[in-house]
Amino acid sequence: MLNGKNVVVTGGGRGIGRGITEQLLEAGATVLIAQRQALDVDLQSHPQVYFVEADLASVESPGLIAQIAREQLGGVDVLVNNAGFMFEKSIDEMTEQDWDRMMAVNLRAPAFLCKALVPQMRQRGGGSIINIGSIEGIGANPEHAAYCASKAGIHGLTRALAVDLGRDGIRCNAIAPGWINSELSDAYLAAQADPHAARQALQRLHPVGRTGLPADVGGTVVFLASQSSAFITGQVLVVDGGRTAKLPLPF
Repeated sequence: MLNGKNVVVTGGGRGIGRGITEQLLEAGATVLIAQRQALDVDLQSHPQVYFVEADLASVESPGLIAQIAREQLGGVDVLVNNAGFMFEKSIDEMTEQDWDRMMAVNLRAPAFLCKALVPQMRQRGGGSIINIGSIEGIGANPEHAAYCASKAGIHGLTRALAVDLGRDGIRCNAIAPGWINSELSDAYLAAQADPHAARQALQRLHPVGRTGLPADVGGTVVFLASQSSAFITGQVLVVDGGRTAKLPLPF
């Protein structure tokens, strides 16, 4: 499905990013992972995986990633802006430094990675940009003002780039995941007073009867990276098991 395609995935070695990388590899893509942490042995030894150590809070990172992509892959067809982070602070507690770091990693880095890699996509005849947003770019949880703002910004950036880059054969879409299982989300549930009851209550929010897996996001990335989605651009695809479609009841 993606044989011969070169893909950059930020944060592609862990969590949702790992699920994205695994699905891309299964579809035949070659993947350059950009993140601060070293890759595990399985990814290090995979013949279709390349790595660049990059801190996305740094303004130098987009240029470095683009340079490595050209040198090691010969150019890029697909960019997956996955890396990001979240903190919980009220507007009263949050500092300008907190806000700026959130925007630097979650919004500035994706924007300027697009700028750095679009010339390679143009040279290769087109491409696909896939930004990982969030259902919190649509709704909100308590004390997530900065995170929600960054993800709403990603959704807006996605639409704007789709309009600007369509003439170059470059599509741009976003995925808005809901609750996706990870070490962090499992730890959050385990910290509740009754972890079992908390997990059951969480599952009841989802019409499909379960929470998400990194592979659920990865499969959507493969679709948006492939010609199967050739007429789709400027969209935010919600991947949340129906959570945001379900109206809450007071009982």
